[in-house]
Amino acid sequence: MQFGIFTVSDITTDPTTGRTPSEAERIQAVVTIAKKAEEVGLDVVALGEHHNPPFFSSSPTTTLAYIAAQTTRLQLSTATTLITTNDPVKIAEDYAMLQHLAGGRVDLMLGRGNTGPVYPWFGQDIRNGIPLAVENYALLRKLWTEDVVDWSGRFRTPLQGFTSTPRPLDGVAPFVWHGSIRSPQIAEQAAFYGDGFFSNHIFWPKEHTQRMVEFYRQRFEHHGHGSADQAIVGLGGQVFMRRNSQDAVAEFRPYFDNAPVYGHGPSLEDFSRETPLTVGSPQQVIERTLGFRDYVGDYQRQLFLVDHAGLPLKTVLEQLDLLGEEVVPVLRREFAARRPAHVPDAPTHASLVAARDARDAEEVPAR
Repeated sequence: MQFGIFTVSDITTDPTTGRTPSEAERIQAVVTIAKKAEEVGLDVVALGEHHNPPFFSSSPTTTLAYIAAQTTRLQLSTATTLITTNDPVKIAEDYAMLQHLAGGRVDLMLGRGNTGPVYPWFGQDIRNGIPLAVENYALLRKLWTEDVVDWSGRFRTPLQGFTSTPRPLDGVAPFVWHGSIRSPQIAEQAAFYGDGFFSNHIFWPKEHTQRMVEFYRQRFEHHGHGSADQAIVGLGGQVFMRRNSQDAVAEFRPYFDNAPVYGHGPSLEDFSRETPLTVGSPQQVIERTLGFRDYVGDYQRQLFLVDHAGLPLKTVLEQLDLLGEEVVPVLRREFAARRPAHVPDAPTHASLVAARDARDAEEVPAR
């Protein structure tokens, strides 16, 4: 099982000091955070995509390539790649290039995002969100799997004899997760192709996440990719830790109360009770996270949000120390002990290449 962190790339005023970091500070901070994640033994760093203030991450591939050059083991992913408003040709090119530069340590999470105005900014209509996601991904797959593409569709100009370059590393495209909080159509898309499904799992009660994941698993099996419990599932989560739970609550409360997304709404206690947000000791985070398996089954990737709401870099790095030293080693051991042998690990470039080679060997006729 893979463990890591994701960032929504917000630039938020620290409510305890009144200081707002600059774009340059936050961009450099996310690189520092990624390097620290590898140092403490985490597996994945995922970066969001936004095209408006107060966010800085308009070009995830640029940032991830820079991180790739300064790490050796870390899997690089996105917390959202906007399949609706990015040209599939550009996605195919950018992520294949990143895949080469990172030696295969790349996958991506496709989604529609949560910023409505992004559609007209890129010449699209938000009312076409689901059809855009479906059509654009069909083209993206074709660009990665076929050397020469002829294609026509509803939302972009046709392609004739087009070859996307560079070709995917070793002839195997990056693994794709489809991220959605509330759209069963996206879960169906992931299941249809046998791709991964990532439930952000940070705003809604567990019953909602359970329904979405169950639907994806059922459809994964329906489409013939394996049994339902072999479907590839990822979860998000939010944590804030101190060794003493009371200290964690007291320190995090002003950040929660003023956060751009959920500030000035439910209390910290209510939000923690109704959603997966866990503010407390490392042991409380361990117990809460292990409990996710009770309602989504065995899954392959767990990402935590730790750098949002104006938290200073020093505090974020302390959170990573606690994750790497006290939380993730226990979670690795416990999840591995409970997972049946037939449930697969999270896909990597090496495992995808091996699976491709095994399929090719089966198709070669005996002489």
